[in-house]
Amino acid sequence: MSKIKIFSLGGLNENGKNMYIVNIDKDIYVFDAGLKYDNDINLGIDYIIPNFDYLIKNKKNIKGIFLTHGHDSNMGAVPDILEKIPNVNVYGTKLTMDILKNELPKDKQDLPNLITIKPHTKIDFGKNSIFPISVTHSIPDAVCYVLYTADGAIVYTGDFVFDATMMGSYKTDIGKLAYVGKQGVLCLLSESMYADKRGHTSPNNRVSSFIRKVLSKNENRIIATIFPAHFYRIQEIFNEVSLTHRKIVIMGKPLQNLINKAIEDGYLTVDKDRIGTLQNLEDKNSVILISDEKEKPFANLQRIIKGYDKFIKIKETDTIFITEPTYAGVEKRTAIIMDEIAMLGANAVNLSSKNHLLHHASQEDLMLMLNLMNPKYYFPVKGEYRHQYANAEIAEQLGIPKDNIILKENGDVATFIKGKLLNKPEHIDVDEILIDGKKQGDIGDLVLKDREMLGENGIVIISCTLDKETKKIVGGPEILTRGFIYVKENQDLLEETKEIAKQTIENNIEPNSKRVDYTSIKNGVRESLGKFFYKQTESKPMIITVIQEV
Repeated sequence: MSKIKIFSLGGLNENGKNMYIVNIDKDIYVFDAGLKYDNDINLGIDYIIPNFDYLIKNKKNIKGIFLTHGHDSNMGAVPDILEKIPNVNVYGTKLTMDILKNELPKDKQDLPNLITIKPHTKIDFGKNSIFPISVTHSIPDAVCYVLYTADGAIVYTGDFVFDATMMGSYKTDIGKLAYVGKQGVLCLLSESMYADKRGHTSPNNRVSSFIRKVLSKNENRIIATIFPAHFYRIQEIFNEVSLTHRKIVIMGKPLQNLINKAIEDGYLTVDKDRIGTLQNLEDKNSVILISDEKEKPFANLQRIIKGYDKFIKIKETDTIFITEPTYAGVEKRTAIIMDEIAMLGANAVNLSSKNHLLHHASQEDLMLMLNLMNPKYYFPVKGEYRHQYANAEIAEQLGIPKDNIILKENGDVATFIKGKLLNKPEHIDVDEILIDGKKQGDIGDLVLKDREMLGENGIVIISCTLDKETKKIVGGPEILTRGFIYVKENQDLLEETKEIAKQTIENNIEPNSKRVDYTSIKNGVRESLGKFFYKQTESKPMIITVIQEV
């Protein structure tokens, strides 16, 4: 019998940043390690990953990171983790590992700890083992994981739907799911994103007919934006374009490499004659495919709309086609994008989130998974808390006792001893790491505070020159402002600013001193001018003092 702890470092009460930990005695199994995109609250931040200090502290006990599929929300944090824990084993199916390797520097793409697995092939870890099972999602080679323990199986579904039309590398192995359920499942961790939506997700996850309508109704150029690595949507677009005389132009090296590799490995079935080049960009019958690269949603489309893209300029005859339905967290950004396109005089088309769904489990899908698994305990994961709660209600309707349904937030620990859930509160410290651009490293609260101050109140720079021998002011103080006041209409304020700065600098230089305490000067100027500016303008600009000697 074992002591089992299950908790998340990210993914609960939020969309994205999924990272779930199962700790069996001392052995640590990590399921997914994703990112989430910022919603514009944090200035200049592109994406956010879980703080993984817990993994760094316990790196010797980590058996592996097990990735369910190749979407950023489930594997986007792995490159950052590998920077800090380079020897940790990472497991995933072939396509998942190919996508991960594209995110890594070339010298790290062939590391022995990046391990490709096959569905339905057991991986042994002493007394425990991992068994991956194929599930259906919008990307091929998606799997759920079964962690076999002495007290029963722990199952993490990842993202899934039940859709009988999706075959090959998209197909769910229902037989193996049912077999696991018959063996006895201690705890099922199941996604919650669409737990408030009735019925099955299928067929609302399929949009071929809508794509066909867009292609037939719009005779001119179409610019289509897709979510990264949503292969099923890419396949639908290629299938419908193949029935027309149009060509597809794939923009951006990362997207081109992703699609070319998928075609080569058989994950996409595409007529290569339909793929155009940059020479086809201005063609009336072209379909231009764009995607984001670890950035905020629609970042590439936003650059095109603003006129910053060197290849694509939007024309009034263009149709901009957002090929994925809006999901929680991007509604505002989608609305802004649609408005900006309309202002340019172009046509904008997007999928209704009421009639079209992403490849996530709705209520009937969740019920079917519960019936197949028949778990003793149920742990809703992945989604806002209201979605987790709706998922818990589904389980209760199917007869799972309320005390056996686990509703938690990030860091809250569910502890099992001898297969029984303890009523013992425990919490692991959790936090977020904010990433600006593609740089690895936390931006931190101080940087965000500075950005907020700059954005709301602007900056004032005080520059002054001292005599190297006498330490007396020989030049300045000069005042430079940006984003604070309109200079031409505030000359009196600037003159008073100069006088206060001069007095403060002189007051912080001791007579006949050979050394100047620059820190004292800068703090004094910041304090005196800060009070003055707030009294005069009720603003708090960032104040920087530059002192030099000649």
